[in-house]
Amino acid sequence: MTVLTVGDPAPWFVLPSTSNPNFHFDTVGGYRIILCFFGSTQLEQSAQAVEDFCAMQAELAAANIPFFGVSVDPADRVLASKVVSPTYCKFFWDFEQQVSQQYGAAAPTDQSQQPSYQPITYLLNENLSVQQVFPLRQAEGYAAEIFRCVSSLPPPELPRPAARQAPVLFIPQVLEPELCQALIQLHQSSGGRSSGFMREVDGKTVEILDPGFKKRRDINLADSPLLGAINQRVIRRIKPEVAKAFQFEITRFERHLVACYDATDQGFFNRHRDNTTKGTAHRRFAMTLNLNPSEYGGGDLRFPEYGTQLYRTNQGEAIIFSSSLLHEVTPVTSGHRYALLSFFYGDEDAAIRERNQQFLADRSTEPPPVKPAQSGFGAPRSAASSKSNQAKSQAKSKKRR
Repeated sequence: MTVLTVGDPAPWFVLPSTSNPNFHFDTVGGYRIILCFFGSTQLEQSAQAVEDFCAMQAELAAANIPFFGVSVDPADRVLASKVVSPTYCKFFWDFEQQVSQQYGAAAPTDQSQQPSYQPITYLLNENLSVQQVFPLRQAEGYAAEIFRCVSSLPPPELPRPAARQAPVLFIPQVLEPELCQALIQLHQSSGGRSSGFMREVDGKTVEILDPGFKKRRDINLADSPLLGAINQRVIRRIKPEVAKAFQFEITRFERHLVACYDATDQGFFNRHRDNTTKGTAHRRFAMTLNLNPSEYGGGDLRFPEYGTQLYRTNQGEAIIFSSSLLHEVTPVTSGHRYALLSFFYGDEDAAIRERNQQFLADRSTEPPPVKPAQSGFGAPRSAASSKSNQAKSQAKSKKRR
């Protein structure tokens, strides 16, 4: 069973419920939700937890927090009689256990195996992403503990007129603090290399190093043991959100970089777009993910076409935006700003990239280039396969000479 973790989007489903024979779960976005996969009230612990949640329906309604219980036992239909406030207490009937399997509460079984069910509760935020996870190990005080946790969260923002901002997507909790720190340490151990930007020169796309336009040092994660962990989180947490917000399916990324803007030389990146050359025309979306937002001054992202607002996310939170948007990073005035950067694109864009390879300048005399795109994110490339591709690239370079 694969249990969802903090930051994962909750899978949408349609199930019969105590209020609707075909309830569409995605329609409850905008609420903080307690989603409890209790399995069956034939289990003593589950029965006690359900009883306690039902007893606090008035408190749940007052706090604007719905409780949804999921049962795989047809005998639990009697629970409908316990529902006093249908908006804030609802039961779903998952008798085939398909939804329970999606959420990691039930293990897939064949005919020779006994079903395995592990009761678990998820606290979901307004975007239907996992905020906290509560395995049901002891029923006593279980419901009260979860209610205390959700009640202790910062209150939702009050309704207000929308402020003008760039068309960007914020995705919180993509990376855990420990992974953010590991990426920072990886950069600190090597120092990275000076980072340029792409320009068209004599019909070729070339990397330009100009400290008057950009000051940043990068490391490429192509051969890093952390690459698999990064890809896994991109697939689980970024890809679904981009599909929902922009109706675009990410299938490839160009590379993952850990970048550092240093206050020592007032690291910055002047105004630019990310897809204005033949060699970068395939880029559809850019990602910047903040690794240490509280440890530097300045260094904010800005989209001048859409106003003067400064964009700085929480640790591990990503901003996704179209590669066509004009943007900049303001000078870092204190500390070091570390960020995970990437470009995403799809299958059709991959064909554009392949056609435009002929316009890339021969960089055999320059610092090592980033590795080729990794298709589909299905199985992250190992260091061995990356080195194999590097060897092939070097062989092609020798032939060109």
